[in-house]
Amino acid sequence: MKQFFKFVLATMLGVFLVTVVLVVISIAIIGGLINAAGNDKDVTVENNSVLRISFKNAIPERTPNNPLAGLNFLGLDGDKSIGLNDILADIKKAKTDNKIKGIFLDESYMLSGQATTEEIRNALIDFKKSGKFIIAYSEIYTQGFYYLASVADKVYLNPTGIFEFRGFSQEITFLKGTLDKLGIEAQVIKVGTYKSAVEPFVLDKMSDANREQVNSYLGSLYDHFLGGIAAQRKLNKDSLYNVANNMLVQQPEDAQKYKLIDGLKYKDEILADLKQRAGAKQGKLHSVDIEDYTRSKSGDKDDSDDDKSSSDNRIAVVYASGEINGGEGTDNSIGSERISKALRQVREDKRVKAVVFRVNSPGGSSLASDVIWREVDLTHKVKPIMISMGDYAASGGYYISCAADSIFAEPNTITGSIGIFAILPNMKKLFNDKLGVTFDGVKTGKYADLGDVSRPLSPEERAILQNQVNRGYDDFTKHVAEGRHKTQAYINSIGQGRVWTGTQALKLGLVDRLGNINDAVESAAKKAKLKDYKLVYYPEQKSFFNKVGSSLSAEMKTRAVKSELGENYRYYEQVKSMTQMIRTPQARMPFEIVIK
Repeated sequence: MKQFFKFVLATMLGVFLVTVVLVVISIAIIGGLINAAGNDKDVTVENNSVLRISFKNAIPERTPNNPLAGLNFLGLDGDKSIGLNDILADIKKAKTDNKIKGIFLDESYMLSGQATTEEIRNALIDFKKSGKFIIAYSEIYTQGFYYLASVADKVYLNPTGIFEFRGFSQEITFLKGTLDKLGIEAQVIKVGTYKSAVEPFVLDKMSDANREQVNSYLGSLYDHFLGGIAAQRKLNKDSLYNVANNMLVQQPEDAQKYKLIDGLKYKDEILADLKQRAGAKQGKLHSVDIEDYTRSKSGDKDDSDDDKSSSDNRIAVVYASGEINGGEGTDNSIGSERISKALRQVREDKRVKAVVFRVNSPGGSSLASDVIWREVDLTHKVKPIMISMGDYAASGGYYISCAADSIFAEPNTITGSIGIFAILPNMKKLFNDKLGVTFDGVKTGKYADLGDVSRPLSPEERAILQNQVNRGYDDFTKHVAEGRHKTQAYINSIGQGRVWTGTQALKLGLVDRLGNINDAVESAAKKAKLKDYKLVYYPEQKSFFNKVGSSLSAEMKTRAVKSELGENYRYYEQVKSMTQMIRTPQARMPFEIVIK
């Protein structure tokens, strides 16, 4: 009886504590919502203001629908993330806003891909046509941020700061040795000489074919990088190559010596300069962060601001961002069901006269990619559909793009990678030799246990899977050939899983034009013969309440793992990615491209 009462008291205490925790969470959420509601009010921009732009987080395609932005509690992401859509719109708005005198590019990390940086950079170049100033400052210039900052009228570095300018490198992590130690064999079935997504699991270094393609696309990216800096800084591209190749910038003074920056200054000196340039009265500098400027109504309405048009004609912008899989997906992952539904909606809506399909994806499930391709192809048959490629539109990302009327890519978009593969682990040695676990059973057919990871594939089973992958590759190349009006033999010759940049893809006929999402919208309007139209966006972003529970637990888990692993988190991500590749044929990029 004594133990019984202990148990009852412990249970009551547990219930009480859980209740308290839930109340605290509820209060925090309600408080956050109240605070967010207050923050949703229009921001007032003072006269003679400077628009401050600083990127410390990865830049999503669209600004997240998060009313608790700014609130850090129990693992919730409190950062005020801003999407590329609002960044471009804000820079465009600031160009004609009489209250904005210039832009201050404050130190940033530029964690997003190069094509995203390219779109922002081009928007800043257009902003300069207004005659307003752009000033850049940082204590540490990464190569990504410097590429963005090089458009500024003046680029300043902290006198004891760091300036990185040494060229691009690409590193791949190989896990074969780890798998060998664990007694796991990665059984690979693939089509494509250059389809190197499987290499980290079966090799301990790059294959000759993979080294060839990495040298090719990395050289293309680097050439564009140097060319962009040379044009804005009025420097010789070959001279820039020499500076980087010999690492002539080792001290802050070296960056000024080779005219990569305009001076060495501390932050207080920069602020004083901004006050003078903005014509600040009484020495007070008015500035507005770009995250807040999004909510301001300052600035003149641009006649080309078509999403505010009263016209009943519409151009739909459909966003597809992240890895491709079946199911619903999220705002940051492509679910074939959700994206297919969005494409059907815009296809069947008589008010929508044209579609821009924004793709930013390294690929994923070949089956899910084919499901989405079908909806793009059906849409193409009844109304114009243009593709706007982001940082990636490769493998499955290219698959879902190839049926459109026209494809736009940035010069440094990563695309192509036309190939299919599958991985099935053989864990026999792990189970038998390492763990002492054995299996036995019965089956009613020869292939009833096909895909069992406790044993290796038989030659007949491997042949079956190879035929499935071959079929997937044949379908892929056939769809691309039809969409691009090429022969299947030609697509096969430039396919084979090979990765290309946007510049290279243009020459090969895989894309039609180099340009951004606004260029794609203008092209869609021209194709549909529209002069007045309204922009509408799909799929509808999920509400905060629809995703708070799952995102809370996922965010807490991710933060815990990141905290524990630190810089090694990317290796964890690679292993996790491998588990997602198992069994299902994949049309996926070989690896994440991280420029160092």
